[in-house]
Parts: sequence; structure tokens; C-alpha cells
Amino acid sequence: MKKILIISPHFPPSNLVNVHRARLFATHLPAFGWEPIVLTVHEKYYEEKPDWNLVKLLPENLRVEKVKALPVKPVRLVGDIGIRGFIPLLIKAVQLIRKEHVDFLYIPVPSNYTALIGRLAHMYTGIPYGIDYNDPWIYRPFHRLKPFSKEWCVLRLAYVLEPFSVKKAVLITAVAPGYYQGVYARNPHLKNACVWVAMPHGGEPEDHRRIKSLNLKPYLFKKNKHRFQFVYAGAMWPHAYKPLESICSAIAHDEKLKTQIEIHFIGTGRHPNDPEGFNIRPVAEKWELWQTCIYEYPARIPYLDVLVHLQAADGIFILGSTEPHYTPSKVYQAVLSEKPILAVLHSQSTAVQIIRNTRAGIVLDFDGENGLTHIEQAFADNCNRFLCFAAQFHPGQIDRQAFASYSAREVTRRLAEALDQALLRVRAG
Repeated sequence: MKKILIISPHFPPSNLVNVHRARLFATHLPAFGWEPIVLTVHEKYYEEKPDWNLVKLLPENLRVEKVKALPVKPVRLVGDIGIRGFIPLLIKAVQLIRKEHVDFLYIPVPSNYTALIGRLAHMYTGIPYGIDYNDPWIYRPFHRLKPFSKEWCVLRLAYVLEPFSVKKAVLITAVAPGYYQGVYARNPHLKNACVWVAMPHGGEPEDHRRIKSLNLKPYLFKKNKHRFQFVYAGAMWPHAYKPLESICSAIAHDEKLKTQIEIHFIGTGRHPNDPEGFNIRPVAEKWELWQTCIYEYPARIPYLDVLVHLQAADGIFILGSTEPHYTPSKVYQAVLSEKPILAVLHSQSTAVQIIRNTRAGIVLDFDGENGLTHIEQAFADNCNRFLCFAAQFHPGQIDRQAFASYSAREVTRRLAEALDQALLRVRAG
């Protein structure tokens, strides 16, 4: 079995979103001929509160190596874990590569600075390496920003560090093609030197099954048998506020609907750990729906707690934006909760037809900025149609085969194929 070293500075018990990419890859890679070793920073150096239930989701035989990092107390000189743990991670990575005869080094980013370890480890040991983009490192031209502002400095540095980091990479992956298209354009020499693969975030059915054994219970809201309770979980997209305004207007002008539904927004705040960082509340208050139809819990809650609240809901609410970016991989998480879906999505979103074709829910689609009035006019009717749909809904009616390519196992299979291809190229010279 080939060995792969995955460097992920945050890893369970960290409750940050990006840890699940590395966790699920490490879980499923052995089934495809790769033995993972995870290199991370010790949890005592994390700034966020640990979620020890996440550790229970890890395979029992998974090898996890931990290093020290620059602490943030009593003086917080820098926050980025990739910077604070950079030297210890690099030293340990080189040691493991040499001692364990590792075949491949794989680095999910962010933290973006960890990508530098790939290039440096390659310089010291010759190890082939790849970088996985969960977000673009360079996301806008720095010259459009105020000179010497914090964002300007960060991006200016990125324009220097990214080309260095990827120069000798043999594999570039991302959650979607748009995440690495800039890398492709800025580094044309990598066109044929690298294997390029886009792989969405995979859903893990086992996570949903484990909730029962962990005896976790919902705590943000109580069951209301007189109202249909929706849950929206996750960040609030900047371009989703206009559709939200149209939805709130539609509810506010329909006296019957106001007595039938509740929508609970979880983790939608301005900052992950700020319980007062409301984004939805001002819109709800404007339409006099706050804590009657619309509720918000701004702070991020642990991953498994999110799944518990999805399962406690009567239905899942999906809100897209005026841009067609919502993907079926995100819908798959809702499908795994075995609840009916009410979605408001851009007409060009690939998720529209898959929700309809798989009988997973009802979709109100709209034409971007030009379709906001349509949302306001059609939401109440679509919601009433959904309530009828939900009354007859059974999880078994969903065509899950259509979502097979979005499972964590299938996404990992694609990664393993890319790893094999990249390694074959290296060994062929």
C-alpha cells in the first residue's frame, strides 16, 4: 500500500469547516490503496473550542502526528495556524517522509501558507506533492485595493508565495474548477506538468448515523407542532440578501403563511464565534417577522450539532443567491438528513434540476437580479405546494443514485485515481 502524508494544521478536534475535507480523505483512502498519515498542530494551540465528538468519527487505526506551534497567549502575534505551526510542521514532515518512505505529500489549503511546505519538502527530499484548494489563495487583483492595507499586503504576498509553492507540484485539486483556474492561468508551465482535478466536498452518510450513538440532542429551538420548522445551516452568501428580502416580503404579505412556518438560520453570523453577529435579524425585523417566523443563531456550532438540528427540523431550507454557484454537493448534505427540501435558487444553478429530478424537494428558481420580483410573487404558492409535498414525503422516494458522485467515498476514489496518475508521471520521468 502506498503512503500519503496529509498536512492539515487544523484537524479534529478542531471544529473548523475545512477539517472535514482532510478527515474524510483520510477515512476512505485505504480502500483505494493509500495509507494516510495526518500531520497537524496539537489542539492546545487552536484558538477555537475543541469538539471532541469529531475525534470519535476518525478511523481507530488512523495515524495522526501532532506538533507544537507559536501560542496566541499571553500575546497574540499572529493568528494563522499555518504561520504559527510552519517550522514544526516542515521539520516533522521531512522527518516522516524520510523515515516512513512516504510516496506522496498532499496539502489542503487554507491555511495557504502550509502550501509552502510542499515545495520546501520537495526541495529537501524530492517527494512529489499536491495542493488542494478549498478556497482560492489569490481571489482578486491586489492593485485594486488600498496600498499597504492589511488585505493589500496579504494579497501582494500571495502573488509572490503561490507561484513558488506550486512550481514543482504534480497535482492540483480543488472543490470546483473555478478555485484553481487562476492558478492555471498564472502558471502556464503547470498545464502539462500537473494533474488537475476538481472534486466537491463529499457527504458522509456514516456521520448522520453516528449521531444516535453519541446521544446528541437539539438545543437551539424546541419542536413546535403547530408550525412547519425549516432549518438553514451555514454561512450567508453576500449575494443572497436580495432573495432573502423578497422571501421575507412574501411571507409578511401572506397572513396564513405567517402562521404556518418557521425558518431557523444557524451559523449565519458575521463572525464564527460571535453570538451577537446577526445577519438575518435586521432583515426579519424590517418585515416584522423576527422570532415569529424567522429565527437566527449567528454563531457557528459544532458540525455534529448542525446535523442534529437538520434531523430535528421538519424540512431543509436552501437559499441560493443572485449568482448560479449553488452545487449539488451541498444539496447532498440535506438529502442525508432525510428531510424534504425547499430551495430558492438561481435558474442556472446545477442543483435546480437535480432536486427536481430526484424528488428531493420543491425548487423556486429565479433569473438572478432580474428575478427578485418573481420570488416575491411566487414564494407563498411554492411554499404551500411544498407543505403538501412534505406531508406525503418519504426519504425512500429520493433517487440517491443521482447523488452518488457526491459521497465522500466517491470523491476520495477520484482523489486516489489522481494520486495514482500523478505518481505514475513522476516515476515515468
